[in-house]
Amino acid sequence: MAKDGSYNDFKIKNCLGRKTSMAEMQPTTEILKNIRKNSTKNKEEVFTRLYRYMLRKDLYYVAYQNLYANNGAGTKGVNDDTADGFSEEKIENIISALKTDTYQPKPAKRTYIRKRNGKMRPLGIPTFTDKVVQEVLRLILESVYEPVFLKCSHGFRPQRSCHTALVSLKKEFNGVRWFVEGDIKGCFDNIDHHTLITFIGNKIKDARLIKLIWKMLRAGYMEDWRYNATYSGTPQGGILSPLLASIYLHELDKFVMQMSEEFYQKSPRSETVEYKTISHKLYSISRRIKKSTGDERLKQIEEFKALKKVLLKTPSKQQSDKKIKYVRYADDFIIGVNGSKEDCIKIKSKLSEFIATRLKMTLSEEKTLITHSSECARFLGYDVRVRRNSAVKRGSRGHITMRTLNNKTELLIPQKDKIRKFLFDRKIVKQDENGQIVPISRVSLVRCTELEIVSQFNAELRGICNYYSIASNYCILNYFAYLMERSCLKTLAHKLRSTSSKVKERFRDGHDKWGIPYETKEGKKCCYFADYMDCKGITNGDELPNPSRMMHGYIRTTLEQRLSARKCELCGTTEARYYEIHHVNKVKNLKGKEFWEQVMIAKRRKTLVLCKECHDKIHGKNSSKK
Repeated sequence: MAKDGSYNDFKIKNCLGRKTSMAEMQPTTEILKNIRKNSTKNKEEVFTRLYRYMLRKDLYYVAYQNLYANNGAGTKGVNDDTADGFSEEKIENIISALKTDTYQPKPAKRTYIRKRNGKMRPLGIPTFTDKVVQEVLRLILESVYEPVFLKCSHGFRPQRSCHTALVSLKKEFNGVRWFVEGDIKGCFDNIDHHTLITFIGNKIKDARLIKLIWKMLRAGYMEDWRYNATYSGTPQGGILSPLLASIYLHELDKFVMQMSEEFYQKSPRSETVEYKTISHKLYSISRRIKKSTGDERLKQIEEFKALKKVLLKTPSKQQSDKKIKYVRYADDFIIGVNGSKEDCIKIKSKLSEFIATRLKMTLSEEKTLITHSSECARFLGYDVRVRRNSAVKRGSRGHITMRTLNNKTELLIPQKDKIRKFLFDRKIVKQDENGQIVPISRVSLVRCTELEIVSQFNAELRGICNYYSIASNYCILNYFAYLMERSCLKTLAHKLRSTSSKVKERFRDGHDKWGIPYETKEGKKCCYFADYMDCKGITNGDELPNPSRMMHGYIRTTLEQRLSARKCELCGTTEARYYEIHHVNKVKNLKGKEFWEQVMIAKRRKTLVLCKECHDKIHGKNSSKK
């Protein structure tokens, strides 16, 4: 096997001197798995010949398979290029441009989306061809870098999420005394292109691949029909942007881990003086109890019990180990420090210097806070603190009492900042004259159907409850669920010109549940109002498997098989030169008036493989796509 995980059958010529055909080649997805294995075994391995995998057809079918189901696949960029019209001819054109180094990404179409704080976030929409090329490149780069990324990194990685980051924090931050909340100013907008290319160049020595990444970074964007060049940052909305950001911030992870190793200092785990003193007193009293009788014995027993309670509240071991714990999700990170506040100040200073010199960014002094672990720090929408609780209960061995909650990390729901703000922003509740929170009807939903109203409330309720399902104070969402239900009933009552009680009684199923009945092909069903307790405990803290199917799609995709069959799925012809894919965003939006719509509805597919003639008929003679 070659250094980058490839096999001999990928050489241009084999030992017999003849060219190797595509049919004889191993699927590229298998090659990527081997690259991943090599990268796992040798973290410092350098890859030199990756660009050639950009020239293989099978990887483009995998890329299309990963992209076409997304709602954004039908969104136009600076031209009319979308998922509709994908074909073998298009793949050949892309590969031809890549072979001759004439491929040039088009500028992204700039649009804006509203953030929670009311500000606007810029978003770039690439053309679909550029999305496909970026997805192919992402598959290759992910095979190289995913095994290299550290466990403390959770953003933009397969089978990792906010929940995995929070669960990791909950397990590893036990006993820390200080939190350092990290915040980098405009992280993704300020990524230095030259620095990023340098980082990639340390791992990948392939000039053509590096050049392709550079083209994508400098593609620019179009806003109000004016071209704007990009000199820093990763393209917002780009398929490749999250992975490039992870590669960039991987340097921060390595720096913090190195700092953690240098900071670590183990102390002797001896008993504290206070604990020893009380233990000796208890021993003396217990010996006197055995020898004494009558009232004196009862008095000594009471003294023993009182002193025992004091012992259970006294620290038994010296917890003076100096250590650093670290978790990062995207550009949000938190550091747990078992040390002094002066140590935290030094750590913050080192971070600021590293981010400024190495990453060419700025650490926000105002938002990078140092917080004692007994107070709440904010991370990924949760309040984080370390408990100081001397409550005891019987341990796993049955007869031994233990302080099971002391020094344990606790994840809490920030009720005022998140839950209450959500309720007021969505106009679900209002505050009356007495300062009480009262659920109200949502006027914006009154014109929707009863089923749509309940579905909207359920989606919002489940979204909040799912995200905070691992919180220690999850039970406080009981009141949140109550307000949501009352607001839903009042909205339905407003629509039906009735009262909440009458509406609930009308849609009651005979038990405590109520919901909106609706008809389906399988028969009558009911959309019940969601129960917040059904969302608790949906996450486990174990690292989930990362199979090849999740990483690289299928070895041979269904779309590739359908295109290779060279048969129009509408007229049945097998004589066409090229076959194209007709794509729609949602099957449910089809009316079923046209024959091709009926076929898609019957097949329950968003795609149809068509000859060029049938595809032109669907779009009409004046179609800009054809």
